[in-house]
Order: sequence, then structure tokens, then C-alpha cells
Amino acid sequence: MKTFPIGGVHPSENKLSCAKPIEVLPLPEVVTIPLAQHIGAPAVAKVAKGDKVLTGQLIAEAGSFMSANIHSPISGTVTAVDMVPNGQGLRQMMITIKREGDEWAEGIDRSETLVRECTLSGAEIIAKIKQAGIVGMGGATFPTHVKLSVPPGKKAEALIINGVECEPYLTSDHRTMLEHGEELLVGVTILMKAVGVEKAYVGIENNKPDAIEHLTKLAAGYKGVEIVPLKVKYPQGGEKQLIAAVTGRQVPPPPALPIDVGAVVCNASTTYAVYRAVQKNMPLIERVVTVTGKGMKEPKNLLTRMGTPIETLLEAAGGLPEGVSLKVINGGPMMGRAMVNLASPVTKGCSGITVMSGRDAERREASQCIKCAKCVAACPMGLEPYYLSKMSQKKNWEVLEQQMITSCIECGCCQSSCPAYLPLLDWVRLGKQTVMGLIRARAAANAPKK
Repeated sequence: MKTFPIGGVHPSENKLSCAKPIEVLPLPEVVTIPLAQHIGAPAVAKVAKGDKVLTGQLIAEAGSFMSANIHSPISGTVTAVDMVPNGQGLRQMMITIKREGDEWAEGIDRSETLVRECTLSGAEIIAKIKQAGIVGMGGATFPTHVKLSVPPGKKAEALIINGVECEPYLTSDHRTMLEHGEELLVGVTILMKAVGVEKAYVGIENNKPDAIEHLTKLAAGYKGVEIVPLKVKYPQGGEKQLIAAVTGRQVPPPPALPIDVGAVVCNASTTYAVYRAVQKNMPLIERVVTVTGKGMKEPKNLLTRMGTPIETLLEAAGGLPEGVSLKVINGGPMMGRAMVNLASPVTKGCSGITVMSGRDAERREASQCIKCAKCVAACPMGLEPYYLSKMSQKKNWEVLEQQMITSCIECGCCQSSCPAYLPLLDWVRLGKQTVMGLIRARAAANAPKK
């Protein structure tokens, strides 16, 4: 069974919602839409307070090439374009819309009729994906049109679809593959055409045998598409780890990208969104969100309009457990971020809401490092997390840059494997962000003056 060669861990899977079919969450009365819900420049608002909008209408335009369009998830009246606290309590520019009916923008096909044939050219496909505001829906939120725009001098050799979903608890990709397999595979062929390849691989860990069996049967009708079962190991959903597992090729350290080894990687839910955008003119205004946790009464997979308050999803899953310590995480327990504001909205990168309760929600008291090197063995990037953590605490940014801290994918393997409960990931994240900021500042200072 294929897997990646370096590091990795085996956290408890806790896929509590894997057998729960996708449910459609009722439309929210009010939505708040962040202008920065993707990597790159925030989108620029195209509406103002008092404007009437339709479902699917463009309300914010990409602020640069590395940015993404944003569309209204409901119809109604814009009540504010202002700073609003996000899930971590930080204020962001958002558009607030009060719902009035459910009127849709013209040209969007809302039917479930499968459309297999795509007559568009690769450039036209990428343009449609850009217009629809598609970004990586596995959590990275990298604008998809940028990823598909192969740089001059580079050549794509294979498309890899990430159906791994290795993060504990989350099942939104799993359910999408089961319930929208045919549309997903049409999306694969569209992406193959966009990047000019004749071979595509769909990587799925073997803890999803139903998805592997279902897509293998369907893929027989799609030329060049192969379903690849993978050994269960976290973080196999990382781009570099998935490429290594499927193709055996190793992506060099930054600034190298997957395209440098001939690979383009797209998430399974993103691929389904590409199908809807290209074949149905459907912008990215909704997504499946897993709402889960051991203390939740009804873990669910909910099809949710963007901008819906997180607290609405929690209520739909039976409400928060009472009488115990709680931590609500946007994402999964390994790479997600703890939330302090449950009124904050669902965004394009929100694949799940995980509620940790009781002892699972509490940080263990850190003790002295015993130099066991378990964090080194667990790191899928071959780094030395204990040393990076120590240098971050000492603010030795030069050493951190030399030690390739920017290669860290923030998977949390180091912290989860540490017997001393050291907050390794926290310090490494801080060091990585600081070093990346210094690198950008140095590049700006050395750039030719206009």
C-alpha cells in the first residue's frame, strides 16, 4: 500500500460522521462575508450599504492575480460593509447581507442533471474557475485559477486529486466523493483539460473503502483517471506528502512547488466545485461542513451557504455539550484553529467544526524536553521541531531561515507526539511567520525601483 516515506503519525481517526449523508442547512437570515477568505490579497467590495443583491451575484472582485472573487450566498439587502470580528476575534472587513427571499442571478443552472461534455478550451476553463471564485477547499484556500496557470517553462505531467481527508473527525470530502462521485470525476476531466495532462490520480486512504470502491467503478468510464488506495497515515493530505505517496517524486524545499515535479494537486471538494462552476455556472457560495465531536449529540455533514454563523451549525448538530470544558475548532484537531467567536461565519476554507470536550479540550501542562527526538521522527518534512521551537523562543531568525523553517506545513505531528506536551507547533508557527515576513521585506527592499 502506497504512502509517503518520511515521518507521519497515526492519531485516532474519530470519523464519527462518516456514515451521515449530507444534509442541507436551512438558509440563514443574515450572513457576513469576509473579503479575505483566501490566500492573497483581499477581494474588493463591489456593493455598498443599501444595495439589493441576488444569490450568486458578484459582490467582491479579486484584488490581484493572487486573490479570488466573492459572490452573494443569499438574496437580500446589504446592511453593512464594515469591520467584523472573525473566529479568532480579529476584526476583518466583511459584507453583511439580510436575506429577503431566494432570488438567483441569471444563468446559474441549479438542476441536478449531469453534464459530462465540456467544449471549452483550457484557458476558458481557467477563466470560468476564476470568475466563480474557486479556492482550495481543503483548508489552504489557494486560488484555484492561480494553481492551474502553469508558469512558463514548466510542464504539468499529472493531476492528483486529494481525497485523503487525513485530518481526524472530518468527513466532508468523504461524503462528497460518495454522494457526488460522477460530478467529481467530470470535474477531474475538466481539470485535466485545463492543465493539459492525460493522466489523473485520485488518492484515497484505505479507511474509506466505500469511496474507493464507488469511484473505482465510476472511473472505468473516464479515460486516464486512476483511483489510488493509500495507507492510512497523517498528514498524507499535505500536497508534498500526497505527491510522494502517489508518484514517488519528492518536491524540493521552498520556493519549489508541486509543478516543479510535474504535479498539480486539487482537493476533492474543490474538484466538485470546479464541475459546478464550469458546467453549471455556479459560483462558490456553499460547501459541505462537518460538525462533529465526541460530545456532540448529532455529528453531521451540512451543506451550508457561506457566511452562515458557526453557532447555527452547532445548533443543527444538537448544540454544544454542557457541564464540561470545551474547545471549538475551525477545522480538525491537528491543523485547525481554536475559535473565540461562534457568531463568526463559515468561509470557503471551513471544511469542519470540531468540538473537543472534557480532557480532550484541555492543554496538558508542559514539562522539560527529554530529548527523545519523537518530534523529529514524526516530522514529515524532515525538520527538527524541538530545535526550531527553541530558536523561535530565542528569536534567532537567521538560524531558523537556515534550518528551513519555511518548509514546515504546520501539520502538528511534532506537538501530538511530544511526551512532554511542549507547545512545539505554536512556537514553530510564530518562527515561520516571522521568517517569511523578513524574507518578503528583504525581497521588497531589493526589488528594482520603478
